[in-house]
Amino acid sequence: MSKKEVQFSLVYRDMWQSSGKYVPRKDQLAKIAPVIIDMGCFDRVETNGGASEQVNLLYGENPNLAVRTFTKPFNEAGIKTHMLDRGLNALRMNPVPADVRQLMYKVKHAQGVDITRIFCGLNDPRNIIPSIKWAKEAGMTAQATMCITHSKVHTVDYYVNLAEQLIAGGAQEICLKDMAGIGRPASLGKIVAAIKEKHPDIIIQYHGHCGPGFSVASMLEVAKAGCDVLDVAMEPLSWGKVHPDVITIQAMLKDAGFIVKDINMKAYMEARSLTQSFIDDFLGYWIDPKNSLMTSLLVGCGLPGGMMGSLMADLKGMHAAINTNLRKKGEKELTEDELLVELFDEVQRIWPMLGTPCLVTPFSQYVKNAALFNLYSKSMDEAPFTRMDPAMWGMILGKSGKLPGELAPEIVKLAVDKTTKSCLSSPCTRNSTASSSPDKQKSSSWMTLQNAKLLLMLRVSL
Repeated sequence: MSKKEVQFSLVYRDMWQSSGKYVPRKDQLAKIAPVIIDMGCFDRVETNGGASEQVNLLYGENPNLAVRTFTKPFNEAGIKTHMLDRGLNALRMNPVPADVRQLMYKVKHAQGVDITRIFCGLNDPRNIIPSIKWAKEAGMTAQATMCITHSKVHTVDYYVNLAEQLIAGGAQEICLKDMAGIGRPASLGKIVAAIKEKHPDIIIQYHGHCGPGFSVASMLEVAKAGCDVLDVAMEPLSWGKVHPDVITIQAMLKDAGFIVKDINMKAYMEARSLTQSFIDDFLGYWIDPKNSLMTSLLVGCGLPGGMMGSLMADLKGMHAAINTNLRKKGEKELTEDELLVELFDEVQRIWPMLGTPCLVTPFSQYVKNAALFNLYSKSMDEAPFTRMDPAMWGMILGKSGKLPGELAPEIVKLAVDKTTKSCLSSPCTRNSTASSSPDKQKSSSWMTLQNAKLLLMLRVSL
C-alpha cells in the first residue's frame, strides 16, 4: 500500500479571530503573504470570510481591496485560497436573501478566492445545499461543512448521514469543522472512514481547535482514516484556543508514515516575527491572555475557539455589572475566573434546553448570551430566561432552520408567549426584493433598504 499524502492549510484568518477577533490591515497582509508562500509547506491558506470582512469595515478598509490584496500572491503561487461562509447568513450574523448570497460567490471568485467553506450551525442541509449550487456556478469549489460537537444528538451516524445528504446535494469537498475542538478523536476517525469508504474521491478537510486538548490526537485519527487536508496555525498564534502548530503536526504525521511537505524554518521564523509585529503594532490590545491557554473546562460546555475573543470582552463588561448587584445585596463578589466557570456551567445546562444547536456562529453567541443573561438575572434574583437576546428568537422559532434537538417545555412556553406560529419551512429561498418571509411575515422596509445596499456593494466589487 502506497503512503498517503496529507496537505496543510494555514488558517491565517481564523488564527486572528480565535485570538482576539480582529485581523491585520491590508498592508500587513501584503507583507505576510510572500513569507507564507516561502514556508513551502502549505497547499491552502484561509484568507477571508467569517468576521474578517466585517472587521475591514470597522477599521475603515474596503473588504474588496483587502481580500484581493491577500489572495493575489497565493493565486500566483498555485496555493488554493479558501474562505469561511455562514451559509444562510453569508458573512453576516443573520439570514441574507438568496439573490444576495448567489451574487456573493461571483464576487468572492472574482476577488481570488478558490474554495468556500459553507457551514450552518444547525447542520440543516437546506441552508447549505443552495450555496453549493451557487458557488459552483460562480466557479468556486463548494466545500460543504459539518459542524462537529459532542452530544446525544450528534452521533457518528448523524454525521455520516449528513455527509451523504451534502454530497448528494453537489458538495465537492467535506469539511469537519470542529470549532470547539470537542469532537472525540475515535469518533472523528469513524466519520472520516465511513465517508471515504463510500466516496473515496471526495476531499475531506479537518478543522479543529486546541481549546480542550483533543486536537492533536484528532488530527492523527482523521489522517489515519483518510483525511486529505488539515487546518493548522503557526506561532505566535498557535495552540491555546486556536489551532495546533504546523511544526508539531508535520513531525507527528511524518513519523506515522504519511507524506508531508517540509517546512522552510527560516521563512517560518520570519512569518512568526512579522505576525508578532502586527500584534505589537495594535492588534494585541484585543487579544486576551487567557486565549493563549488551553483548558479542559471547555470539554463540557463546548464553546468554540473562534468566539473566545468576543466572549472575554463580553464577560468583562458583565462581570462589573454582576458584582455591583452582589455588593448591593451584601454578597461576596465573583472573580473573573469564578464567573467564567459559572458561565461554562450555565452554557452546559441550557444548551440541550435550547435544541442543542452546534455552538458556532451565530448560535454559540445566542447560547452564550442566554447563559450570561441568566447569570445577571440570578444576581438580580430574577428567574432564568427573564432576559433574552432578541436575535435568539429566530433560532427558537425555526427561522434559521431546524434545530437538531428538542426545545425544553419552558422554552416552548416562552415561544408561545412570543408568537403563535414557528417557521419550519425552508428559510433559504427569500430574495432581497421579496415582500414576505417563508412564514408569510412581511419584511421591513429597513431590511429591504439594507439588502439593496448589499446588492449594490457586491456588484461594485465585481
